[in-house]
Amino acid sequence: MSASNKDRIYLSPPHMGGTEQDFVKQAFDSNFIAPLGPQVNGFEQDFSKMSGLAHCAALSSGTAALHLALRILGVEKDDVVLASSLTFIGSVTPVKFLGAEPCFIDSDYKSWNMDPDLLAQAVDYYISIGKKPKVVIPTDLYGQCADYDRILEILKPHGIPLVVDAAESVGAMYKGEHAGKHALMAAYSFNGNKIITTSGGGLLASDNKEYIDRARWLSQQAKEPLPHYEHKELGYNYRMSNVVAAIGRGQLEVLKDRVERKREVFDYYKKALEDCPGISFMPEADYGKCNRWLTVMLIDENKFGASPDQIRIALEKENIESRPVWKPMHMQPLFKDCKFFGGKVSEDLFTRGLCLPSGTAMSKTDLDRTVESIKICRK
Repeated sequence: MSASNKDRIYLSPPHMGGTEQDFVKQAFDSNFIAPLGPQVNGFEQDFSKMSGLAHCAALSSGTAALHLALRILGVEKDDVVLASSLTFIGSVTPVKFLGAEPCFIDSDYKSWNMDPDLLAQAVDYYISIGKKPKVVIPTDLYGQCADYDRILEILKPHGIPLVVDAAESVGAMYKGEHAGKHALMAAYSFNGNKIITTSGGGLLASDNKEYIDRARWLSQQAKEPLPHYEHKELGYNYRMSNVVAAIGRGQLEVLKDRVERKREVFDYYKKALEDCPGISFMPEADYGKCNRWLTVMLIDENKFGASPDQIRIALEKENIESRPVWKPMHMQPLFKDCKFFGGKVSEDLFTRGLCLPSGTAMSKTDLDRTVESIKICRK
């Protein structure tokens, strides 16, 4: 069978649980098709119960959630925001939306997340020049929590708030609590490729009710409580729709199963490939449980005999989707003038890393096909 006739194996496709259509039918039956409605309220309550975070605002994207968090914390022109370099750009564009200055912090090899020692250097540097960072945003990379407590040890003496980009870590755990729980606010994503999806959407969560009340207000165009439309502040059209929230309610019901399946997929790849010279996998930090949103392997080209890009191209010829690790933000042309601390670890992970198909509906046949396609690349 030619590759063109083989079914496409996608990187991380949606996987419905079965009850999503029931919730969507409720939305249609109630005629709450426009933004807001009972399903949005229900989704926020369901997420709060699952995560342990007291207050949630369901929004149009994870990027919107981060934008609102920074706005609520008063980030403005020329402020400094420290962020992970190894991340998706949606983590840091909200900094630029507000005219602030991002500074990028490298990863460590233990977790692939923000290196606390480099963060401490950056905080000390900016305080020494009289420019205390306004916020710190670590990304929970590929479903693994950053070391929140270690980061908070650095930030608390200076009163710098922690906002976690937990877009990739829904269902992951840090010291027995859900991803983002230790932060002042946390942003989540339910994009189509995430561990659970609402097709597109996000959420901002916090134990601080005032922050989430303000996020809701700002996300609905900051309309004053008057019968006519009156606006004293700039707001946004960032609320989640009732239909989208209905999908999310069904997805939350199967989150635990999805995390376990993602971890099984990771374990399968690791067992099948770790004996190949030059191949290793993203570690799991000892402080938490990664949701393994994507299985990521590292390739030593000299030992394995093929580069990550050669493997990616070979997989594509077999109609199998894979993807390079995020290109670090400090390497992006858009941020060429931004300061960064470290850089070598994230650059190395980008150079050697490849994200493998990690869908929770993958069959053993799909996994074996992917594994064999990788092994064939070995010279």
